[in-house]
Amino acid sequence: MPRELLLQVTPEIAANELLLKDYLSKQIKVFPQEIQHVSILKRSIDARQKAIKINLKVIIYLKGEPFQETKIELPIYKDVSSAQEVIVVGAGPAGLFAALQLIELGLKPIVIERGKDVRGRRRDLKAINVDHLVNEDSNYCFGEGGAGTYSDGKLYTRSKKRGDVTRILELLVAFGASEDILVEAHPHIGTNKLPKIIEDIRNKIIEFGGQVLFDTRVTDILVKNNEIEGIVTQNGDKILANKLILATGHSARDIFELLDKKKIFIEAKPFALGVRAEHSQQLIDSIQYSCDYRGEHLPPAPYSIVKQVNGRGMYSFCMCPGGVIAPCATSPGEVVTNGWSPSKRDQVTANSGIVIELKLEDFKPFAKFGALAGMEFQKSIEQKAWHLAGETQKVPAQRMVDFTQNKVSADIPKTSYVPGTTSVEMGQVFPGFLSQILREGFKEFGKSMRGYLTNEAILHAPESRTSSPVRIPRDPITYEHLQIKGLYPCGEGAGYAGGIISAAIDGEKCALMIAETL
Repeated sequence: MPRELLLQVTPEIAANELLLKDYLSKQIKVFPQEIQHVSILKRSIDARQKAIKINLKVIIYLKGEPFQETKIELPIYKDVSSAQEVIVVGAGPAGLFAALQLIELGLKPIVIERGKDVRGRRRDLKAINVDHLVNEDSNYCFGEGGAGTYSDGKLYTRSKKRGDVTRILELLVAFGASEDILVEAHPHIGTNKLPKIIEDIRNKIIEFGGQVLFDTRVTDILVKNNEIEGIVTQNGDKILANKLILATGHSARDIFELLDKKKIFIEAKPFALGVRAEHSQQLIDSIQYSCDYRGEHLPPAPYSIVKQVNGRGMYSFCMCPGGVIAPCATSPGEVVTNGWSPSKRDQVTANSGIVIELKLEDFKPFAKFGALAGMEFQKSIEQKAWHLAGETQKVPAQRMVDFTQNKVSADIPKTSYVPGTTSVEMGQVFPGFLSQILREGFKEFGKSMRGYLTNEAILHAPESRTSSPVRIPRDPITYEHLQIKGLYPCGEGAGYAGGIISAAIDGEKCALMIAETL
């Protein structure tokens, strides 16, 4: 019988198949040549002690024991070109995985995406980075694959209760992702590899009879007697169907405004907001691994930190080891930051959002906007940052210690944020209570991670698109909107997901609920 083992080994052993086989042979008291195959099921790093260990869960197959390499394959899809149609608005992970699930269930998805395909988006990303020009329909947030395509590709979720994480990971592997994502504790594809996977998903949708329409923005939702009839695009074209999955992402403000204008129930939702902090990756490695040089067998170190400051949670968000900071505005007249890493995480800098949880009461100055109060709060900070930094895509920046001391930094070194930075006292960007929490919080962070609080670290503001400022309420059982029959709010933009995996799961669930009603 194959044997399953949990073990801790050095990074060198974990990285070398022969060394690992030799180590395991001693553990189970056989000769190394008797081991036919070792399958690694799970891998994580334990850096709590000075001697760093790798946790492994393995299955050992000895010679003579049945072993066969398993190949992960896609589900069997059938042609749905003549099947009942379902409109899917948004080609992010929620929309794409909803479309795949619809095809699997025998329904035809019509995917409507305001932005361009993954290749077309690149020109617009260059324009925002180099020329400071924001295309409102094609940017880091909008376009094929959604915000995740060019924003790191992290695949872990804390919320296992949402659904079948393994199924989503296996689908991604079947579409070309490395099988490592099935093993690693914190799986990650990388911004450089995700576009090809997203493109292959789109081609599969089209191959089996679905439609994908790019450069197509929804300007109206057709409703009659509180039932969905279809949508209208920016060209005045109507697309009719009585089932609509709304998966437009956390930055589609025009959709929130449309729903509010049409008196379709939405509500303000708390979110988190703060700055993006950049350190050298070498410094983060030295803090996390307690060594001057991490060596060739350890990956660039991430970090995760949470503190309670003045009754508010302040925490790291979307931490990007070996990554860069990107401009993520979706309209002219605002600046927004986010971070991403390539698959090898080989950049010299590390960055993370450092954000504070907001409460509905924080939005009181914007109460006249009703359910859009949180969105207007968010927008006001992004616009103020744009003004303070010089009304380009440069962002306000400050050295970390200077910020804690209310001191304008005399100079800002070149950071990974390509459009550039402007030295600003960051307290001007945020309401006073947020600035105070950030200042105190960074001091607390420095106590937990010795060396983290340093003037070599540069803060960029704001990190404001952590999640949707609006929730579109739906029935917890049917996933249908509470008011409009046939409308299925979905993913991050509707307030029901927080990343690629959870959004993909939510998309699948909405598709399943639609199939049940049909």
